[in-house]
Amino acid sequence: MSSLSGKTFTVLNYVFLAILGILCFYPFYFIIVYSLSDPKAVLSSPGYLFPKGFTLVNYETIFSQNDVLRPFFISVSRTLAGTALTLIGCAMFAYGLTKKATPMRKFMYVVLVFTMYISAGLIPGYLLIKELHMLNTFWVYIIPGMINAFFLILIKTFFEQLPAELEEAALIEGAGYFRIFWSLVVPLSKPILATIAIFAAVGQWNSWMDNLLYNSSQSLLTLQFMLLKFLQTQSYSMKDAAMMAALGQEAFNITPQSIRMAITVIVIFPVLAVYPFLQRYFVKGIMIGAVKG
Repeated sequence: MSSLSGKTFTVLNYVFLAILGILCFYPFYFIIVYSLSDPKAVLSSPGYLFPKGFTLVNYETIFSQNDVLRPFFISVSRTLAGTALTLIGCAMFAYGLTKKATPMRKFMYVVLVFTMYISAGLIPGYLLIKELHMLNTFWVYIIPGMINAFFLILIKTFFEQLPAELEEAALIEGAGYFRIFWSLVVPLSKPILATIAIFAAVGQWNSWMDNLLYNSSQSLLTLQFMLLKFLQTQSYSMKDAAMMAALGQEAFNITPQSIRMAITVIVIFPVLAVYPFLQRYFVKGIMIGAVKG
């Protein structure tokens, strides 16, 4: 009887998890299917499992923009450079905070934690960027995010859990702090560094607010900000298209909703493509601090 109860529980557990997985996956599937459907065909019945009138017109409309390649290159460049420099900056800073010989390390740590609760505000931030001469430059996407308090705390917590005997042995052998950091600490910290890399890369790839506030140069336009402006333009033009349809003229071929779905797929695809390769490190790194031994 107990065996039957155990099998029943296992079956029900798998069924529940399968339903939960479908509920979590279906919104992404719905977005993809909607973006591949005829915009006019889905207006009548948006609920479906397969594309209605399969078409790539939504993607063709987006990629037909003359300047789409440059913003795409800028977004990819800022994601790669920003992620790499954020990892280096946060890891080196966190390693320094774990050393008792670092002057005022406790004070610096308190200040970092303090910034997570209180921000200087939009205007002081803009004035700071202006005084640093980073307005309308590529580095305004990179330098302000090199030190992130949340990332730094996670990395510092991981470093403090590494066996102190390994570093002591390296010091006895004559290795300096930089050699220990690059040759010993970094290789042992792949889980947390991969976790931070995912967070930083997603943040850089999806960021558009810094482009709006600090960069008016068209040559440094990011893909996300360009897509946002394009979506707004499409929404405004829909009023004229609706008037044309009311007068008996040719109705619009695309809708803001279909363009929004296609833009969502374009934005999330790189993240979904990279995440599976870093998932095993992410699972380990996200549990840092949960168990202390």
